[in-house]
Amino acid sequence: MAYFYSFNEYLRPWKLFSLACGIALLILGSIYTPAPDWDVSISFIMAGFTYLTAPCSLRTFLERNWRHVPLALFTTWFTVDGCYAIYWYFKDPVALEYMRSANFLASFGLYGICGVIWLYRGSLRQLLADVRKALSSGRG
Repeated sequence: MAYFYSFNEYLRPWKLFSLACGIALLILGSIYTPAPDWDVSISFIMAGFTYLTAPCSLRTFLERNWRHVPLALFTTWFTVDGCYAIYWYFKDPVALEYMRSANFLASFGLYGICGVIWLYRGSLRQLLADVRKALSSGRG
C-alpha cells in the first residue's frame, strides 16, 4: 500500500475548499497577528505540505502500518518544523531562534487537526452517508 493518497484524492472539492479556507485563515493571521515568524509565504508552504502529508501520517499510525512509520515521522517533522526552519534560516535567522519552539507546538497541533479533517478517503456525499450510517447503527 502506498504512503501518499492517490492524486484524485487530493483533488476532492471538499478537501480543496477546506484547504483554501485554512490558507485564508493563516493569511489573515499573518496580517493581523504581530508574530515575527508568521508571513504569507510560510502560510502557503506549511499548509501545502500539511495537505499532502497529514492524513497519510495519521493513517499510518491508525492502521499500524509499521513499514511507513519512518516516512510518517519524517514527513510530520519536515512539515511541522523542517520547512519552517529552512525558510526562516534564510529569511530571518533571529526570528527562527526566538520562535521555533513556540511554532513547533502550534504547528504540530494544527497538523494533527488537519490530518483528522482530511483522513477520510471519499467524496463529501460519501462521508455524510457514512456518518449517518454510523449514527443510525449506534441507536439500539
